[in-house]
Amino acid sequence: MHTKLIKAPMRRSRRRYTEEFKQQAIEACLQPGISMASVALANGLNANLLRRWVTERQEEAAGTGILPDQHPLEIAEPTTPGLVPITVAMPETAPSGEIKIEIHRSQMLISITWPVSQSTSCADWLRDLLR
Repeated sequence: MHTKLIKAPMRRSRRRYTEEFKQQAIEACLQPGISMASVALANGLNANLLRRWVTERQEEAAGTGILPDQHPLEIAEPTTPGLVPITVAMPETAPSGEIKIEIHRSQMLISITWPVSQSTSCADWLRDLLR
């Protein structure tokens, strides 16, 4: 009986990145509107590794006594738009028309029209029907 020997896959060596590459990746992450995940994906990096590089650089900057607003590695906080108050004019007249409802049950179709002025009673009727 013969057995075939299977070669073990070659071990991957640990990747090494130059300081210049790291700096460029960190600077790309700090651009407004750019996510770390997208930078990592575009450069074949793990997002957690890139996050660690940014954090380490920020800690180094904090240790040198440079104020955060003076350091180029400071991550800009994304601006979130606030709520803007608006005024909506309500119609002066009551809406006119009809509420049209179609109910499909098996092969049967039920069409119902209801006056808009009676919308609360229509809602009550539908609630009872759908229970």
